[in-house]
Amino acid sequence: MNIFPAIDIKDGKVVRLTRGDYNAVTVYSSDAAEVARSFLASGATFLHVVDLDGAKDGALSNFDTVREILSVGGLFVEIGGGIRDEARIRRYLDLGVSRVILGTAALRDPEFLRAMLAAYGEKIAVGVDARDGKVAVEGWLTDTGVDSVGFCRQVRDMGAKTVIYTDIAKDGAMGGTNLEIYRTLVSIEGLEIVASGGVSSEADITALRETGVSAAIVGKAIYAGALDLSRAIKLAEGAAV
Repeated sequence: MNIFPAIDIKDGKVVRLTRGDYNAVTVYSSDAAEVARSFLASGATFLHVVDLDGAKDGALSNFDTVREILSVGGLFVEIGGGIRDEARIRRYLDLGVSRVILGTAALRDPEFLRAMLAAYGEKIAVGVDARDGKVAVEGWLTDTGVDSVGFCRQVRDMGAKTVIYTDIAKDGAMGGTNLEIYRTLVSIEGLEIVASGGVSSEADITALRETGVSAAIVGKAIYAGALDLSRAIKLAEGAAV
């Protein structure tokens, strides 16, 4: 299992939200590139980036910050947040992003998702953000009523190879992750699952590895000092720590 430390960007700063609430923001750094460098120094080879402003309103206000993160080098960088047309996908890929995450656009425009998967293959992942088992979009602000597990199967059938599944109720709450949903999702043949939301302890890392998910995203637990990134990476690989 791989570990993706997370950098969430709002107004050019590294922040974390609690349960997706834009009114519950904690700012951790004004230098996203320096945060990326610290992750690299801890042994990270993967990085999960979210443009929170883009997720909310579709704007591209943090592009320069993403450029600075990529300038660090040495990291497989995936990014999500407000990516709803091919032009933005191309801008990010041309910048050096390794994988682009489609969330709102994947649900709202299935034909667009199908076309982007056909054009870019594994450079496209689908972000499925769920509240009480139902998909939420527009930066988690809009609940759709769509069953999240069924939607994962649909995007698999469209050609998606990777789903990043976030349990919103767990995200940023430091209360552990939703192991039950990941045990269900890994049974979907042909789909790699990345776990996100509430990964806050070494026990969570070990338990997720045992479910068979391909990767886990870790955010607030690192920033709050509850989880050591280098130890988390070793645990995820099954190494002794």
